[in-house]
Amino acid sequence: MDEDFEIIGSIEGIETIAVGSRIREIGRLRKAFGAGRWRKLKGVATIRFEDGTIHRVELHWYEAHSVGRKKLKIKEYLD
Repeated sequence: MDEDFEIIGSIEGIETIAVGSRIREIGRLRKAFGAGRWRKLKGVATIRFEDGTIHRVELHWYEAHSVGRKKLKIKEYLD
C-alpha cells in the first residue's frame, strides 16, 4: 500500500459495497492488478498519518482473493 497513513489495529464493521461488474473501475483494477473476484468494501479504522496524528475514519478499498487490498481511500473523518 502506498498511502500516506498506517492502519492501527483492525478494520471494523466491514461491508461490501459492490462486486464484479458493479464496480465502476473494474477494467482498470483488472489491468493494473490482475483478474480475480474484485469487491469494493468499506469499514471503520483508526489510522496514523506520517506526521503522527491519529484519526478514526471510514475507509473504502478494493480487494480480490490472492491480490489483497488495493487503493485504500479515506471517505470520512469520524472524530
